[in-house]
Amino acid sequence: MIRTIRSYVLRQGRTTPAQRRALEELYPRFGIAYADGFLDPKVLFGREASLVLEIGSGMGDATAEIAKAHPETDFIAIEVHGPGVGSLLNRIEAEKLTNLRVLQHDAVEVLEHMIQDGALAGIHLFFPDPWPKKRHHKRRLMQPQFVALAARKLAPGGTLHATTDWPEYAEQMLALLSAETMLENTVDGGYAPRPATRPLTKFERRGLGLGHPVRDLLFRRRQK
Repeated sequence: MIRTIRSYVLRQGRTTPAQRRALEELYPRFGIAYADGFLDPKVLFGREASLVLEIGSGMGDATAEIAKAHPETDFIAIEVHGPGVGSLLNRIEAEKLTNLRVLQHDAVEVLEHMIQDGALAGIHLFFPDPWPKKRHHKRRLMQPQFVALAARKLAPGGTLHATTDWPEYAEQMLALLSAETMLENTVDGGYAPRPATRPLTKFERRGLGLGHPVRDLLFRRRQK
């Protein structure tokens, strides 16, 4: 998969002292170093369990809630922005989440080089940057090449759960996911109700208060 345009811009956001400490002291414990080689989840987590990858965990509130609610499943959260990584690391330490690790790197490169085909029980893509200006649509993460890559990394029966509050992006996501032959919609031709397993975040509450329609898309890797 050849890609020159990234779906994010690294901005100089403010990193708090607590987040900075987490990046320095906790990343070696709860973080994963990027490497050009497949991860071994059994070695990473010390057990055999279903593995879910979250792309763009933000400040990590929803990520930590999901991991805490599902101790039987292991989670890897990918986030490029330092403050978010630091915040999630602090949550992992404070709540003693043994089933959650963080990887600060580009998600596409992680999928390509660190995740074996068929290794994932799920992929979460909650509120990716919509890049609303038309000239920036090429920066959107959800593109045909990404959908094919993500589908390949899912085990048969594994799910890709995407969410957006940008209607035009929701339509694009639905079209792209529906066009991927390795995937099938879990809802007949449309959007899924918000699963109870996806926490309602502050960001989402704010969007709903502004009248933004939130769309969930839940697709499954076909068995054959």
